[in-house]
Amino acid sequence: MFHFVIDDELVLKPLAVEQARALLTLVDQSRERLRKWLPWVDNVTDVSHMTAFIKTAIRQGSDNGGFTAGLWVSGQMAGIIGFHEIDWHNRSVGIGYWLGESFEGNGYMTSACRVFIDHALLEMDLNRVEIRCATGNASSRAIPERLGFVLEGVIREAEKLPYGYVNHAVYGMLRSEWKLLR
Repeated sequence: MFHFVIDDELVLKPLAVEQARALLTLVDQSRERLRKWLPWVDNVTDVSHMTAFIKTAIRQGSDNGGFTAGLWVSGQMAGIIGFHEIDWHNRSVGIGYWLGESFEGNGYMTSACRVFIDHALLEMDLNRVEIRCATGNASSRAIPERLGFVLEGVIREAEKLPYGYVNHAVYGMLRSEWKLLR
């Protein structure tokens, strides 16, 4: 099981069903900000929705298709980071993440992404990691930019959100590039 202590404050650990209420509380506390960038937020309104999400994430991990971890800051659920479906044939994966509003601006997600990138490219021997963000989401875009990812392009109207379609910036990192940056 993936469990990683980043420092005295920040820990990444697998999701568990008993964390559903804490996760829902975090979404509720940041709902207005999250709904601006994440299409699922308005459909997650009770613990059963979070329980279903966690069960799906656990099943994906057990099928070797990727995994999702909770970010815990000083014992509090702070956000989620996960691998989207791993493409084993092409040895690539996408990373998705979100952070509760009160935890932003402290470098937590950048640290978590660094751990996930190391794990994907150095331990799982994948060749490519991709991060896609809405072009208007400056906070999310800052993470791959800070980590040295290459902006490979923009996909127009890539995702439908409650207020309309958004373009996605596509960032990529290759194993050979990451090794030079480490």
